[in-house]
Amino acid sequence: MGGSINVVTVIGAGAMGHGIAQVAAMAGYRVNVVDVSEDVLEKALERIRWSLGKLMEKGRIKQEDVASTLSRLKLTTSIEEACKEADLVIEAVFEDVEVKRNALRKADAAAKDAKVIGTNTSSIPINELASFVSRPERFLGLHFFNPPQMMQLVEIIRGEKTSDEALKAAQDFVRTLGKTQVLVKRDVPGFIVNRILSRIFEVACYLVQKQKYSILQLDSATKYRAGFPMGVFELADFVGLDVAYNVTKVISQRDKRFRDVQLLREHVERGEYGVKSGKGFYDYSKGGRPEIPADLGRDVDLTYVLVPALNEAARLMEEGYASSDDVDIAMKLGTNLPKGIFGYAAELTVDKVRQVLSELEPDLGEGYRPVPYLLKLLSKGPVTDKEYQEIAVKREPPIGWIVLNRPHRLNTITPRMTEELEDAVEKLSADREIRVLVITGEGGRAFSAGADITAFSEILGMENKVQAAYRFSWRFTEVLLKLERCPKPVIAAIDGFALGGGMEIALACDFRLASDRSELGQPEIRLGLIPGAGGTQRLTRLLGPSKAKLVIYFGDRIKAKDAEALGMVDKVLPSERFIESVREFASRLAEMPPIGLEHAKAAINAALDVPIEKGLLIESALFGQLFATKDLAEGVSAFFSKRKPEFKGE
Repeated sequence: MGGSINVVTVIGAGAMGHGIAQVAAMAGYRVNVVDVSEDVLEKALERIRWSLGKLMEKGRIKQEDVASTLSRLKLTTSIEEACKEADLVIEAVFEDVEVKRNALRKADAAAKDAKVIGTNTSSIPINELASFVSRPERFLGLHFFNPPQMMQLVEIIRGEKTSDEALKAAQDFVRTLGKTQVLVKRDVPGFIVNRILSRIFEVACYLVQKQKYSILQLDSATKYRAGFPMGVFELADFVGLDVAYNVTKVISQRDKRFRDVQLLREHVERGEYGVKSGKGFYDYSKGGRPEIPADLGRDVDLTYVLVPALNEAARLMEEGYASSDDVDIAMKLGTNLPKGIFGYAAELTVDKVRQVLSELEPDLGEGYRPVPYLLKLLSKGPVTDKEYQEIAVKREPPIGWIVLNRPHRLNTITPRMTEELEDAVEKLSADREIRVLVITGEGGRAFSAGADITAFSEILGMENKVQAAYRFSWRFTEVLLKLERCPKPVIAAIDGFALGGGMEIALACDFRLASDRSELGQPEIRLGLIPGAGGTQRLTRLLGPSKAKLVIYFGDRIKAKDAEALGMVDKVLPSERFIESVREFASRLAEMPPIGLEHAKAAINAALDVPIEKGLLIESALFGQLFATKDLAEGVSAFFSKRKPEFKGE
């Protein structure tokens, strides 16, 4: 658990509160849940039981996990009783300043020994709420996303008086929940995700009111061309128009660069809240999802929606509220935007940004003035840290990082990701400044949870499904063969799930380093399949046939420590400093002679493929070739001089 945090109190058992309580109890904390009535608490407990049952059905947890989680929950209607032993308090009551004032004052008085008092507000400034507590140094924002049981993101917002100790305790706590956290370094209304989303809702509603585009046109364009998980207005309906309007109102009342969103307000005043009321921008009286024609948005200029959002994201960076990485991670995990936000800048120019914002600013105000930080980045070329869509490549010579970059889908593998992975491996293999490759996953929850299951669904619908499945399997296998035969050492840095095809990527690497919270496995048998990209072969060579059968026949998820004992993992590292530990391991490896490592890898791999007599001949030949290298001369010279060698790969 999170260091000095053992007892957690959640104030409010509604949609967010009961979910936060469940997540904390599942992580091993004793959790007190408080609300105004026994009826509300009983309904919350029913929802937690239902959620745990669903997780058990999916094989995510076992029956004993359900019982132990429920045993750690204590329900009460007394804030004083709930808070008196709490180490950390999370306020999750209705999003209203007065309601929060009442709850926070009572919690502050009762939780005398708590290290942290946090608020789950989605948009109200932390400094404003901190005025309701006597010790603001222990107060901060802990913004979970709905539903907390499923959503990976937590925004941690530092208040003006938040202490380093409280911040660290909160960060450690969130880490133990297995969540991905982003830090809002200075308080700002709406924080990261809701601030950028509010800008998108604001400008989309404006474009409809000005009759530039219709609701269906904008939803078609954003859903099918921009790749949003839903159209802008469809998303607002599912969030709840009352919720979306309240967020935009909170921000606009406190920041003159935002405006009241008239179109949202009009729907709310009519009682049209979206899906939950049966009507919003679309009619849900007959159930289902709205029909949005894919071709209707073909003529929409998407820059009118995307540029204001990018401008707001750049403002967060320029004014020191958050880092660019945290802004992108927040938008990927908080809104399921596949490219984050800055991925949409690849086709933009300074002139286009100026043109769009200059058209919008007269009506929408100073929030649409170009942010210098964005113009500066665009003047250097497209604002993107990668040339890929589903992976990212980061060069930190002598280390090259390949990041599987679909965190909103647990970095599941698609045909596009497979092609991009192959391209990145080839380029880094040829890069003389890179001596070691590290493959990891974005988002802090998964290395990769395997193949995107939609690929299987598509294949099942084909007439020639057997041939299609074979091609799918063999193409992925070809890429992993290239990875396995990369002349440089390759490390799989596993933080979270490495399942199915994700595990097969890791098996094709030279080393598998896993965080202590990771789970590994080959669960294909549970779908009626077997591993299809080397799992049966590499696991057998690695573990022996008996242990490989245990892993493949049962398809269980295996905890990192158990995987290490089996031999699937070479080293288990603390999750608190996982990437730093991986970097240290890779740096030590990069100090070795590159040609020597390449020859050693070739000789070892040969041992798996040829009879020992032929393997010995290969070893001798490679041994002899090294005598023609400058690295050998340097190694011998350094040995006699009693100094550290400096190998140059020559």
